[in-house]
Amino acid sequence: MTVDLTRPTGPFRYGDRVQLTGPKGRLHTITLRERGELHTHHGVLRHEQLVGLPDGSVVTGSGGHEYLALRPLLRDFVMSMPRGAAIVYPKDAAQILASADIFPGATVVEAGVGSGALSLWLLRAIGATGRLVSFERREEFAEVARANVETYLGTPPANWEVVVGDLVESLPGAVAPASVDRVVLDMLAPWECIDAVADALTPGGVVLCYVATATQLSRVAEFIRGTGLFTDPEANETMVRGWHVEGLAVRPDHRMVAHTGFLLTARRLAPGAVPPDVRKRALKKPSYADEDVEIWTPGAVGDREITDKNLRKRVREAQRIADGARIAAGTETDAATD
Repeated sequence: MTVDLTRPTGPFRYGDRVQLTGPKGRLHTITLRERGELHTHHGVLRHEQLVGLPDGSVVTGSGGHEYLALRPLLRDFVMSMPRGAAIVYPKDAAQILASADIFPGATVVEAGVGSGALSLWLLRAIGATGRLVSFERREEFAEVARANVETYLGTPPANWEVVVGDLVESLPGAVAPASVDRVVLDMLAPWECIDAVADALTPGGVVLCYVATATQLSRVAEFIRGTGLFTDPEANETMVRGWHVEGLAVRPDHRMVAHTGFLLTARRLAPGAVPPDVRKRALKKPSYADEDVEIWTPGAVGDREITDKNLRKRVREAQRIADGARIAAGTETDAATD
């Protein structure tokens, strides 16, 4: 089934995801259901009050407080959706799409899928004619990601495949050699996958690694450089500072979204190609020794684990929300009988 990657427009209906901005800017994200109610210390807001109203309407709860109702943007959705693993923040997702040059119709490989935030951005960028193959080692994380993507799009996209397993072992069976346009690696030790990625990428294709620490960045850069199969890697990070703008009171916000991760990109060379600058570096001694590699290991970098109990709770939450999205994607009859 082909999925329309644009969000619904028109009046609210049961099954829609709605973001409510209440008193003091407090946000509530709900899925509209028959006989559903939002309960806060300001009173009760019945879901039926929203059905039939256009996007951007203002409704009043039982306590007399007003709420602005909007369908959440993708950035709003990913920041509030259930999480199995940490998400890629919108500021980094935007840079990933630009730095990796994700384009409509591209064949993209992603690992790991986490909670599905980056998957949604990638699916939007590649469009209905592209293909996204996402790898995730943990089935629970894959379930959360599937539910989140289905919640936002209304139905599972036919051009998205989630493979549960190790990328190094599973990638050769999922894609043909030299057939992948872009690879995005969001994992603890991306250097472990570079050889497999090199086989899958088409000449000129881009590999992008999203890592959190400087030690990870150094390790993957040196590994990519050492293969001789890619252009010299480029690295950067993105920081976003908001501004308060009200009349003549114009100043930076007191808080900012600073470091969340590093982006490193490199392009696949044609077989046998050796760039001129690489020839000049060939005889240089590496800038690190064997003992330095010890601090690059996944254990030394640190891997935050979520408890199985907490993860099962998030899986149930994501699947419950996805049920509402199925209603929105169904027929009028389906919505009426929910």
